[in-house]
Amino acid sequence: MDLQTWRYDTELETGGARPGSGNGTCGGGGGGGGGGGVRDGCAVGHSNKTHAVAGDVAVDGTTAAAGVAEDAGGGAGPAMGPVLVIKTVAMCSIILCAVLGNALVVISVVRHRKLRILTNYYVVSLAFADFLVALCAMSFNASVEITGKWMFGYVMCDVWNSLDVYFSTASILHLCCISVDRYYAIVSPLQYPITMTQRTVLYTLLNVWTLPALISFLPIFSGWYTTAEHQAFRRKNPMSCVFVVNRYYAIVSSSVSFWIPGVVMIVMYYRIYKEAVRQRQALSRTSSNIILNSIHQHRIQHYSHRLRPPDSENVPNGNVPTTKPSTSWRTEHKAARTLGIIMGVFLLCWLPFFLWYVIATLCGDPCSFPETLVTVLFWIGYFNSSLNPLIYAYFNRDFREAFKNTLQCVFPCCQSYCPKESDSTAMSYV
Repeated sequence: MDLQTWRYDTELETGGARPGSGNGTCGGGGGGGGGGGVRDGCAVGHSNKTHAVAGDVAVDGTTAAAGVAEDAGGGAGPAMGPVLVIKTVAMCSIILCAVLGNALVVISVVRHRKLRILTNYYVVSLAFADFLVALCAMSFNASVEITGKWMFGYVMCDVWNSLDVYFSTASILHLCCISVDRYYAIVSPLQYPITMTQRTVLYTLLNVWTLPALISFLPIFSGWYTTAEHQAFRRKNPMSCVFVVNRYYAIVSSSVSFWIPGVVMIVMYYRIYKEAVRQRQALSRTSSNIILNSIHQHRIQHYSHRLRPPDSENVPNGNVPTTKPSTSWRTEHKAARTLGIIMGVFLLCWLPFFLWYVIATLCGDPCSFPETLVTVLFWIGYFNSSLNPLIYAYFNRDFREAFKNTLQCVFPCCQSYCPKESDSTAMSYV
């Protein structure tokens, strides 16, 4: 997920004053009191609770008490009781579904030759990116949400934020490439095999995995993403993981990670939709002409009792020449529909987060967002990594059959139904 932060551990103000009660989203950073904290930036994430760890040192040199510092409203620590249980179960379920679902996609494509087509190169790469989002981003985020503090040190904070930005950007760039691939497959089917070769696809995937590093690892480890005040704060509080971004980085990173690829995908699928309507109308007219011609030929045969040419018996009603193009057309449009649904779900999951992100960055202190709302926006975005395998299983018959076959081979109780290697190979050509 792009550009998150959590105000955990110490963020004590100058003179030892308690942190402000604001959510610390943008502008004033940690907000009230004697003018300390992080200013003139955007702290992406939530927390109107600031957690102090034993040994943390305040700006004036005093030592923070062990445990959890209360916020201005008098609250303390992470949510307890049923709320914490529900939060833990929900987050762990999302992580588990993302890991198992995307692993199932990769394994199914590897096991079944029928799924080893060029378009599915993007699908496998996307599943791998979502798999890593679950392992490298969700897991750290969940640990912070559940325990209420960052426990992994100064360097790992930068590593976590970099991986989060990197994999989420890679995911949406994969979807952008898929939309372009489907566009050429539908609009230019004759040129598609010439343009989209295996070398082209592999080169595209190499760029998709390389370019996100330019807005993740490079600016984060170089310190370009944040303000001078926040850099000073981090040096004084090495056990704090607060990801504060300046406005330039927020605009550039959100544009590269979401807005520009999102616009490209919308344009591509709109053109695909228009082309699909045009081809459907053309196919309908062709089918109508075939039916009318068949009726006409039948009447001629019935009333004139003339013999049809011998070759016509092998091509009844002229239907055979149109079968293969029609089947190919329908296959391409089913694939485009499935991938279009994946793109739509992705936009629905991430659009609320990026709207909040941009508004909070540009608006600053006047725009205050509840902590719970920000947490929900983050995990709605994360939830997208769990949805793609479900979409494949529901809308794509080939993936549905491959998933079923793979699961039968994995679970011991179903291994009797698992086809042998020869059966699997035969099924891949059905």
